Amino acid sequence: MAYYRPQKHLREVPITDPKSAAVLFIDTQNFNCHRDGAIYKTDDGEARAEDPGVAYFFERLESVCVPAWVALRRACREAGVEVMYTVIQSLTRDGRDRSLDYVISGFHVPPGCWDAQVIQPLAPGPDEVVLPKTSSSVFNSTNIDFVLRSMGVRHLLLAGCVTDQCVAHAAMDACDLGYLVTLVPEATATYSEGRQRAALSAVSGYCRQRSVAELEAELAAAAAAAAGGQAAAAAAAPAGTGEKAAAEAAGR
Repeated sequence: MAYYRPQKHLREVPITDPKSAAVLFIDTQNFNCHRDGAIYKTDDGEARAEDPGVAYFFERLESVCVPAWVALRRACREAGVEVMYTVIQSLTRDGRDRSLDYVISGFHVPPGCWDAQVIQPLAPGPDEVVLPKTSSSVFNSTNIDFVLRSMGVRHLLLAGCVTDQCVAHAAMDACDLGYLVTLVPEATATYSEGRQRAALSAVSGYCRQRSVAELEAELAAAAAAAAGGQAAAAAAAPAGTGEKAAAEAAGR
């Protein structure tokens, strides 16, 4: 018999183990998050700074999003959450590997160029994953699903831009693939307030939405609980167990 029984509370499951979570910063790169990015220049080299949508985007980016990104990343690093990035970047110099959507949209960021780099305030750490993508959803043109599952990730935190395109697409795909998705509204941006509100409303059925402050508290509590559990396990272990395990590992 058909039925409709929403289990909305299941989307609200908090992160209790930092190792089961990852944060993904989407397209936070010079191409579109720097005023000198290629996306804001016409073929004749003129800037599109006067575009009202661009002006709104950068006002939000600089006053709200960049501080939120930095704070969110700091909280994730301190808690032991995996920090990841994805950037618009072709695999080939001429962009022949791009999706049809990116070809139509006119996006081409050659490998290793300045536009492909994550913006300086959010520059990745030496051992943090950066995945180049050539499609709207990171799940369609990278091996991120394989990577996340290999690392035992269940919770995926999303931040970046633009809210109603690549971010929303990632949220929906991640949800369909079985991840518990958390979107951070203040850490996302698009090209008008109306689009921002509409996007957050549209994806609300695929994720929970939390502020940076809420996640800072949640992750700190999870990290403290994990540390307490490790301490309890160590205390309960027979004397010499740790030394024996270390010796065995060194002998391999």
